[in-house]
Amino acid sequence: MRRFRFAKTAVLGFAGLAAITLFAQDDKIARGKYLVEEVARCQDCHTPKMDNGSFIKSQWMKGAAISVMPAAPIQGWRAAAPDITPAGAIWKRWGDDGLTAFLETGKSPRGAKAGAPMPTYNLKREDAEAIVAFLKSLQ
Repeated sequence: MRRFRFAKTAVLGFAGLAAITLFAQDDKIARGKYLVEEVARCQDCHTPKMDNGSFIKSQWMKGAAISVMPAAPIQGWRAAAPDITPAGAIWKRWGDDGLTAFLETGKSPRGAKAGAPMPTYNLKREDAEAIVAFLKSLQ
């Protein structure tokens, strides 16, 4: 009887830990979604738009032409924003750790800054990880 009670308690304990981990991951993704979509508004550059200006939801963060151009030329100004989903070339080259470091330091894994108009971010690690978790959920 004691073994059964111990096994039952262990199973419930592991299930509880799994649920807490799952909820914590959901919270991290939700925070990343908020930071990406409401604070940084990454979709404004990284998601293509229809002719009426609304986003093409099926291509969320898949890269897009940048519609804003500077009045005077700026060296390094990009004509397009890259795909920042796990399917994109940047993710494949940099991985989770490279993207997190980029958001923390403003530098690529090779030490280069992003080309304009991409801002240089110096985020807290937990915010950078939340953004990466959200972007990773866009598969």
